[in-house]
Amino acid sequence: MTQLVFINLPVTDLPRAIRFYEAVGASVNPQFTDETAACMVFSETIFVMLLTHAKFAQFARKPIADAHATTQVLICLSRDSRAAVDEITDKAGAAGGVPDPSPVQDFGFLYGRSFEDPDGHVFEVMWMDMEAAKAAWAVG
Repeated sequence: MTQLVFINLPVTDLPRAIRFYEAVGASVNPQFTDETAACMVFSETIFVMLLTHAKFAQFARKPIADAHATTQVLICLSRDSRAAVDEITDKAGAAGGVPDPSPVQDFGFLYGRSFEDPDGHVFEVMWMDMEAAKAAWAVG
């Protein structure tokens, strides 16, 4: 069986969060979407569950962190090219997110940018030439 990744994020405004994630390329899975949660599909194996604070609190015993004030997790998505990294990051900025809250990383064989969603959750987006990376790591 293929393993799937479900990232659960608390959001303050579910409709706004849905619009944001649609703008960066995710689609809504209506089977797992209602007025308290939305399943956003990035690929056949990667899903982001957007949960209202009330819904999120049903699963978490600790207080919900304010992602604008603290860092609780960095989520990294891979892309097939440098251009695809730029595309999703630029779309995030155009949709009301913050592009590049962290410095751009460009090591030739690895290229990465980041964006922050309207709730403060940070996504790193990267492309890597695996053969060039292996060669670079072999050198030290």
